[in-house]
Order: sequence, then C-alpha cells, then structure tokens
Amino acid sequence: MIMDINVNIKELNEKIEKQSDFVEAINHEIGKVIIGQKHLIDSLLIGLLTDGHILLEGVPGLAKTLAIKTMAAVIDARFNRIQFTPDLLPADLLGTMIYSQKKEEFMVKKGPLFANFILADEINRSPAKVQSALLEAMQERQITIGEKSFILEDPFLVMATQNPIEQEGTYPLPEAQVDRFMLKVLIDYPDKSEEKLVLRENIAKVFPTVNAIMKPDRIIKARNLVKEVYMDEKIENYIIDIVFSTRYPSDNGLEKYSGMISYGASPRASINLALAAKAYAFIRRRGYVIPEDVRAVCPDVLRHRIGLTYEAEAENVRQEDIIKDILDTVEVP
Repeated sequence: MIMDINVNIKELNEKIEKQSDFVEAINHEIGKVIIGQKHLIDSLLIGLLTDGHILLEGVPGLAKTLAIKTMAAVIDARFNRIQFTPDLLPADLLGTMIYSQKKEEFMVKKGPLFANFILADEINRSPAKVQSALLEAMQERQITIGEKSFILEDPFLVMATQNPIEQEGTYPLPEAQVDRFMLKVLIDYPDKSEEKLVLRENIAKVFPTVNAIMKPDRIIKARNLVKEVYMDEKIENYIIDIVFSTRYPSDNGLEKYSGMISYGASPRASINLALAAKAYAFIRRRGYVIPEDVRAVCPDVLRHRIGLTYEAEAENVRQEDIIKDILDTVEVP
C-alpha cells in the first residue's frame, strides 16, 4: 500500500511539474515590468489558483495597481480599477437599469465589477453599503440588477487595498467581511538595488510592455490541478493545530496570549490555509505539500482573522507576534 502511494505521488509530482510550467512564464513576463515584489506576485497567483481574493495593505507607490493590471494583461483578461470614495454608491459598482426611449423599455447597464480582475482601491474609504455590495459579489460570484441575475465571468479576482498610514475619513471593514478575503498581504518598500532598477525603468525612453502569453481558461484548468496536490493527514492535523492555537492559546502552550485574543480564526481559515498551501506547492512546481508551504502562507491567511483585546493593544502585541509564536510552538510534522 505504501509503495502504491509513493508511485502515485511520484506520478502526480511529474504531472504537476509538467503542467505548472506556465508559472515561470508568468513570472518572467511580469518581471519585465514589476521589479521585486515577489511576495505580491506569488499572492496574486495563489488567489488566482484557489479562486480567492486578496486584501492588500501598503503605502502608496508600491506598484499595487501595476501588479494586478500587468497580471491581467499577461493572461489576456479584463481589468477594471475602482477608486472607492465616500460618495460611491452600490450601483456605481454593480450597474443599474436605464430607460431606453428608442426601445421604450428598461435596459441593464453593467458596472465595472463585470471583469476578471478588479482593483478595489482604498476599499475602506466607502461606507458599509458599498463594501457589502462588493463582498457579496465576491462571495456569490453573481450580481443582481433589477430582476436579472448575472453570473460573473471566471476567473474573478478582487484585490482590495488599504492605506495603513491614513485612517482619517475611513470606514473600517467589519470582521465578518474581512474574513471573506483569503489573504491579507502586507507589502513594504523595495531595497536600494530594486529601487535603482525601478528608477531606471521609469525614466527610460520606452517603458517595458508585457505580452499575453495565455488565456484565462488555463487558470481555470490549473485550479483542478491545485486540488490534486497531495496533502498528507499529518499536514492536515498541523493546519488544524495552528488554527486551534488562535482560539485556545492556553491549551497549546501559549498561556501568555490567553487574555490578548478576543476571537480566533474561523473554519474558513483552515480551508484557506490548506488551499493556499496547495497553491504554494503548485507554484513551486511540486505535487505534494510540505510543512514549509503551510508556514510560508500562514501569516497572510491568519493576520486578519485574529482579533486583539485592549490588553494586547496596550502592550503593543500584534497579530504577527502571535502567529510567529504559534509557528514556533506547534509541533511540525
């Protein structure tokens, strides 16, 4: 029985190594325009391959818009950017009914959400009604305008951004809505050598362009392959132990956090951690998940799913600290 499993894993590994070759092609093409930001590109790929959405936090000017726009161009998909403002209405995202005098009937005018890639820029600048309209479309993958419902085209990926340094005039996303995002990714400044390349690229006579090297259908097929990536039961138990440590820290050797976590990660975190680990293994062109895959995606999956008490905030304890200690404490299979 063990030999059969080993043979199957070997065959699966070869199959995925062969059929994940487009990942390198995408990275090469995007690398023409985006300097550095490897973690951001990997996160976009993980979101695409698992049908998840991404909440991105970083200061302005870190190529957030350029990254998702370039990804859309590389896979020949439609891209729309929506700037969230306090006066935005749900109809500005979803669309509305307009009256045609020529046809003497109401017609549907579709909004910008009808695309494959959506950049929801500064999502926390719009009130809850607009945020809910976006998040409902993300969850249900459909939009209702009047009496008609429209299924959104696949793949459909939303990358919402938040500015961490400017909170005046913002509407924080409720925890239940934030939980709908598969990943919360933090991006930082490039290093000196990367920034020098960025500078040269932007003052050159011609800015680099990318080519469409594949169709969206390839991503949809790859999603089925990601689900085939082998995950041992020991890895599943490892994921469960990590998530349960955010809920019951005292039961897992983390007594110091018992009064600092107001709520832990939901079952959606366990699902997303497993899916993200499989996708991470896939983009590393591997047919099986190892503990390092789980550890690599864990901060992005969990950081927005752990609530802190006032005590934690008073002592400057962050979600990052808790996740690091959990990964250092939970036994690795």
